[in-house]
Amino acid sequence: MAERRQQPGRDERGVFDLAVIGGGINGCGIARDAVGRGASVVLLEQNDLASGTSSTSTKLIHGGLRYLEHYEFRLVREALMEREVLWAMAPHIVWPLRFVLPHLEGLRPGWLLRLGLLLYDNLGGRKRLPGTRTLDLTRDPAGEPLKPGLRRAFEYSDCWVEDSRLVALNARDAAERGAVVRTRTRVAGATRGDGVWELAVEDRETGRRETVRARVLVNAAGPWVADVLTGVVRANSASGVRLVQGSHIVVRRLFRHDRAYIFQNADQRIIFAIPYERDFTLIGTTDRDYAGNPAEVKASEEEIAYLCAAASEYFRDPVTRDEVVWTYSGVRPLYDDGASKAQEATRDYVLTLDAPDGQPPMLSVFGGKITTYRRLAESALERLKDHLPAARRPSWTGGAPLPGGDFPPDGYDALVADLAGRHPGLPRPLVERLVRAYGTDARAILQGARTMADLGRVFGADLTEREVAHLMRREWAMSAEDVLWRRSKLGLRVSPDEAAALDAFMRRDAAPSAA
Repeated sequence: MAERRQQPGRDERGVFDLAVIGGGINGCGIARDAVGRGASVVLLEQNDLASGTSSTSTKLIHGGLRYLEHYEFRLVREALMEREVLWAMAPHIVWPLRFVLPHLEGLRPGWLLRLGLLLYDNLGGRKRLPGTRTLDLTRDPAGEPLKPGLRRAFEYSDCWVEDSRLVALNARDAAERGAVVRTRTRVAGATRGDGVWELAVEDRETGRRETVRARVLVNAAGPWVADVLTGVVRANSASGVRLVQGSHIVVRRLFRHDRAYIFQNADQRIIFAIPYERDFTLIGTTDRDYAGNPAEVKASEEEIAYLCAAASEYFRDPVTRDEVVWTYSGVRPLYDDGASKAQEATRDYVLTLDAPDGQPPMLSVFGGKITTYRRLAESALERLKDHLPAARRPSWTGGAPLPGGDFPPDGYDALVADLAGRHPGLPRPLVERLVRAYGTDARAILQGARTMADLGRVFGADLTEREVAHLMRREWAMSAEDVLWRRSKLGLRVSPDEAAALDAFMRRDAAPSAA
């Protein structure tokens, strides 16, 4: 494990070893890995952490069962191997989830599903996750909310993840190891000069401008990766990015058990229906090419209707538009491999290195899945080892817990019981939520609290001033949106007036956060 210590930072000229553009999962993962190997690192994000693709996923740590149909065996194997690694690193925000795959006549035959799941069970070195089994839907509780004609299903394992929290915890761990993490900081230009990159950056909160210097540049801007190449660096690059929109809907809870569903559609796509935030069901995702500004993407009425119709093919009670309580949409920055359909474009990551002789190098990141972000970071440093001496040091992230994750993968219930026993005057659901979000860090948030009044002002639901202060101080939260929709999903339970009051409090009463 890398030693947790403050790195020396910039050299005598004020030059970082590595500058990373992009505060999504790939950028934060690369920054964490690099600083843990001894590099001085600065990460620059134009908005909030995980404000783009990394907070709009289907929230799954999974191998990608359907990718087997496209023969992406390397990607699937790597992703399958990462499931239990990430679960062990962050058992508070990653946990096992069983998926029910009903067999529907006329679509993929049963033998093909069994073969795919056999590969799924054995391709990735599964140790703790249970294997596949066959269900009789006429007897199993999983069949109760489904249409009567569905009689057989297969059940297999993957994992769930709080995606935007995974990003924040990688950034926080990087900062605690010595990285400089700057959100709301736009890179306006980048030029090579005197053996280093010179980045013109602007603080979007204060308008302050300065120059940041680094020997190596990583472009991990997600959907904006091409914009950085053409507009910031002004490079001529043959590499292309394919922007693919994926939208989701959230409805009131459709079933009472704790398993998820994966449904096949007649168009050969699949959708998931997943238990979400205790009282809801998450349904997604769509796949279609996107040509607009990634910051303005939103679920279209056509996509919402598609997801409602696809789910209604399986559920006994149809899912209708008026049941939708929230939608979200993101843009996946896939590598353009020339696939004819968006759903067939590779989900694998591609790393391109621009390193002219004698000039500082730039590595650009295309594609990738949240499941494989850690392996992507290792691959990125491997590509940079001739330019970044620290990258030659051993990889370390696979055995190091993220903040709050220093407890056993099966230790959630014990941690909840311990904290509930120490704070008997606090509501049990609050303790459960805090442990699920913060793991062992919940101890610090609750320290000394005997009643809810000890946690300060309540902003709606069970969000308290103590928790908000933690998010501002340790996780760079600066607005109500950061707290309610990225550091948590309490926006589903907080009224607009409560959100406005939270926003006013955060902007008036607290200083900018720093890990």
